[in-house]
Amino acid sequence: MHGLPVQKVIFASHVMDSLLTYSRMAYPNEGILILRGKSKKGVVEVTSVMVPPAAVHAHSYSSFSWFMLPVDMSYMGVAHSHPSGNANPSHEDRLHSMGKIMVIMGYPYGDSSHVGVFDYNGNRVPFEVRPSAAEP
Repeated sequence: MHGLPVQKVIFASHVMDSLLTYSRMAYPNEGILILRGKSKKGVVEVTSVMVPPAAVHAHSYSSFSWFMLPVDMSYMGVAHSHPSGNANPSHEDRLHSMGKIMVIMGYPYGDSSHVGVFDYNGNRVPFEVRPSAAEP
C-alpha cells in the first residue's frame, strides 16, 4: 500500500488553509480530516481534505472508523490537530497511523510553521505549499 518512501509532500494552498481553519474551529478539542490527492515517485500531492463521517473529537484525541468510508485510492492519510501546540506525533499517533502520510497541526494554528508532516513510520518529511490551481 505504501510503495516508495515519501520524500516530499506538496499542499495546495487552499488545503493548508483548510487544515489550519478546521483546527481553529475544533479548538480546544482535536480536529481530524482525511487527506486526498495523489502519490508519484515518492512525492505526495495533497489536493483536498474530507471530514470523516461520525468522527469523534475530544481534548486529547480524535478518531473515526475507516470502515465507514468507501474504498478510494485518493486517500493519502490523515491530518489532526494538537491543542497542546506540539506538532509532533505521539506514541498513539504512531500506532494508529493510516495511509502514506500523517499531518499534525499545532496550536495556535497560525500558518504552515505550526504544521508537522510525517511518513507512515513517524519520520518527518519536508513539505511545501503551492498556490491552488485557481490562484495566480
